[in-house]
Amino acid sequence: MEMNTIEIRKMSKKDRLQIMEALWDSLLYEESDMESPEWHQNILEERKRKIKNGKAVFISLQKLKASRKS
Repeated sequence: MEMNTIEIRKMSKKDRLQIMEALWDSLLYEESDMESPEWHQNILEERKRKIKNGKAVFISLQKLKASRKS
């Protein structure tokens, strides 16, 4: 089955979330030789460094959602 984003957007949010969950579940137990890109590791190391140095800034989920609407 092939779907494009227009067709996906026509689906209810509930249906889209159920499909997304099924996709994650299908990937969870699958052996993969795919490696994360190097920049993922770089970001994680930088975030750990900020936490360790007390310079990390945390915001609530509510503030995050509000910032995404702008």
